[in-house]
Amino acid sequence: MPFKTLDDLTGLSGKRVLVRVDLNVPMEDGHITDTTRIERVAPTILELSAKGAKVILLAHFGRPKGKVVPEMSLEPVARAVEEVLDHRVFFTPACTGDAVARRIEGMAPGDIVLLENTRFHAGEEANDPAFAKSLADNGDIFVNDAFSAAHRAHATTEGLARLLPAYAGRTMQAELEALEKGLGNPQKPVVAIVGGAKVSTKIDLLENLVANVDALVIGGGMANTFLAAKGIDVGKSLCEHDLADTANAILSKANETGCAIVLPVDAVVAREFKAGADSETVPVDQVPADSMILDVGPATVGKINGWISQANTLVWNGPLGAFEIEPFDAATLAAARHAAAETARGELVSVAGGGDTVAALNKAGCAARFSYVSTAGGAFLEWMEGKTLPGVAALEG
Repeated sequence: MPFKTLDDLTGLSGKRVLVRVDLNVPMEDGHITDTTRIERVAPTILELSAKGAKVILLAHFGRPKGKVVPEMSLEPVARAVEEVLDHRVFFTPACTGDAVARRIEGMAPGDIVLLENTRFHAGEEANDPAFAKSLADNGDIFVNDAFSAAHRAHATTEGLARLLPAYAGRTMQAELEALEKGLGNPQKPVVAIVGGAKVSTKIDLLENLVANVDALVIGGGMANTFLAAKGIDVGKSLCEHDLADTANAILSKANETGCAIVLPVDAVVAREFKAGADSETVPVDQVPADSMILDVGPATVGKINGWISQANTLVWNGPLGAFEIEPFDAATLAAARHAAAETARGELVSVAGGGDTVAALNKAGCAARFSYVSTAGGAFLEWMEGKTLPGVAALEG
């Protein structure tokens, strides 16, 4: 890979290492409800600490838009980090200034300090050089372990990497290596599954994939738009009828590149969107006018699983149906479990990402059997779109 990792770092004892991490964890009533992101960055933090580095954590929380918002302080997160690491974590209620410099000066080798929310400063999101320098003054080395923020050219994702020797942390390294296997230099044939509600949010993604994969499975509400563009009546289903020309252009491009487009052949339909609603399975060209498509049917699942079985590489973003409620989660869970089984047998490299996708794989109980599951949202999507991520490009500089 064209960047340095922690394997390239030596003589760390006493060195001040600024580590960009993603601690933007879900919180309700002051309590963190999911520590997955903290668990992901724990290996990097603990490795640096064990090697005697002074570990200085940089992170954002929420969208304070350059102002101090007490409810978005990282102080309660510091306690959660401490619990996950099983290591003392000192919190400093600022991220620049004399008090921070003194706190860092007083650190012993192996100490871990979490600085306050970097987005309390307008210079963070503006990637202000002066703000980046004020952060860099407190470090000798920069480690970026926040792939999920790498699509932003911010001071702590891009600016610092230009001012200090820059390295990828273990999570960043694992993410980039997995994505390289998924789309950068994959084992063919490559199958992509893309679901979700709207084509409009994933036009760039679809256009990039049809030029780079052997088969593209389209599910979720997006599939309805493609079916409608082909002249199929989808009843009251979620559908962007105004994007028919866009859908047809993507279908045409896929035909030119030799990418097979896999659309539903049957669908699970209901007249209301609620758990346990009366539903039936019909061919996609026989959707009742008063019904909506809420999942793909078993014949479609069979087609999808057939493509997964043929593939050497699978990239997945977005569910096939309204997986949040039963029984409209059936197709997503079935395909996920089939992909997990193929991966476990050593027949498939499977890379998945996106919030709904991760939730669906967890619901299917098979996330651990995928080759890699990305916790990044926008960054994962932009990487799949073929875009350059500033935080990654800076590490390659």
